[in-house]
Amino acid sequence: MLRRILAVPAGLIAGIICITIIEKIGHYLYPPPAGAGSGDMETMKEYVMQAPFMALFFVIIAYTVAAFVSGFTASKVADNGKHTSAAVCGAIFLFITIYMMFSLPTPVWFWILGILVWGLVFAGSKLALKK
Repeated sequence: MLRRILAVPAGLIAGIICITIIEKIGHYLYPPPAGAGSGDMETMKEYVMQAPFMALFFVIIAYTVAAFVSGFTASKVADNGKHTSAAVCGAIFLFITIYMMFSLPTPVWFWILGILVWGLVFAGSKLALKK
């Protein structure tokens, strides 16, 4: 029972770590303006509207890796043979992603990929459940 309870936080933490690392690489290659990291939403909106394709694509890459790792981690920790924990992680990340896409002026391709990639939690979960 405890493993199933801890599986979702473990999957979320693993996913957050992936997103943080990959987005830091993206920010190193495509630095945002100085005020973008300080919570200034207007500066961030301007940056997203003018950001190069690869700067935004790094976020999609981060989401992709996070989805797979999150699903894998949640299913390994739960160790119950089900995809439930991975699905919960995917749903939480999906809601956060949609909220961020509503908050920032992201292009249509970002919306499509930003929603689709969270289905990869099931690929990670399936790999974790292989015997």
